[in-house]
Amino acid sequence: MAETNLAQVIEMTKDASTYDTNVKYLLADKQVLARILKYAVTEFQDMEIGDIIGSIGNDIEVGTRPLDAGVSNLGRVTGTDTEDNVPGEGKIFYDIRFQAFIREMEMKFLVNIEAQKSSDPGRLGYHLENRIIFYLARMISAQKQTEFYHSDYDSLRRVRSIWICMDNRENEDSIEEIVLDRRVVFGNKIKVRDVDLMKGIIINIRKNADANTSQNILISMLEKLLSKMDVDRKKHILMEEYGMIMSEELERRLQTMCNLSEIIIEEGLREGMERGIEQGRKKERLDTIRRMLKAGMYKEQIISLGYSEEEFAESENAEAENILCAR
Repeated sequence: MAETNLAQVIEMTKDASTYDTNVKYLLADKQVLARILKYAVTEFQDMEIGDIIGSIGNDIEVGTRPLDAGVSNLGRVTGTDTEDNVPGEGKIFYDIRFQAFIREMEMKFLVNIEAQKSSDPGRLGYHLENRIIFYLARMISAQKQTEFYHSDYDSLRRVRSIWICMDNRENEDSIEEIVLDRRVVFGNKIKVRDVDLMKGIIINIRKNADANTSQNILISMLEKLLSKMDVDRKKHILMEEYGMIMSEELERRLQTMCNLSEIIIEEGLREGMERGIEQGRKKERLDTIRRMLKAGMYKEQIISLGYSEEEFAESENAEAENILCAR
């Protein structure tokens, strides 16, 4: 008998990292990418979703090994290392990378999308804006000998680095831009040329699953797509409210995400219960040792009853602290 999708998922992963991988593949579906481009990238805002899907290249790369192969041209993605390796500069890996074209305007875009669990500098150890600027710079510099040669800098392609940050509070749903600007600080300059090669875009979605529906259509769609709601309800909302077609691959990704959510929640609950039970047992044993100490029993007697040296030392220290506090 063929394995069920859930059985395959459980077999292929043992931790929550596969959930993160599945999130990347959901975001890399062409239907999702088209909506991100339309509502977050200015140059695509007047295009129809179907036309944007057609403008996205077939070289969509996701930086982790896929759970299963793509099965439809509507949303098919390619799993690669998405590695940017510049000699002497080290390697960086992109979550999602692809090309998009506006042929009427003869524009080619190199697009990178990152799924970011946290944007808190305290947790990251750096400010996210600096990392975005670094990614943009690498996407520009990596074009030498691929998009342009020698000193043909006018052949540089526009780069867009889009960061979906998922840890925002209920009133923080927003879209921000980081742009390269040119300003006259002295004198007069006629025909200042727009500097639009590089743009970072931050899409802030909220971590509260019960938050009111965002007034921004892209944010509300992404919050529904990445939520842990029932898969049938999610599919209905994505089709009815956002006009998505349930391709076989997209439907399977949604189901996998739902299954993985349940696995992660169940694992977390079980681990929490086990830790609670273990901590309760430890407290009970330490309390027993303290009672024996109060009764005048010696260390050797307590150890002989099956208690460890570490437990005795911890109980003795706790008892000493209690005596000092009582004074």
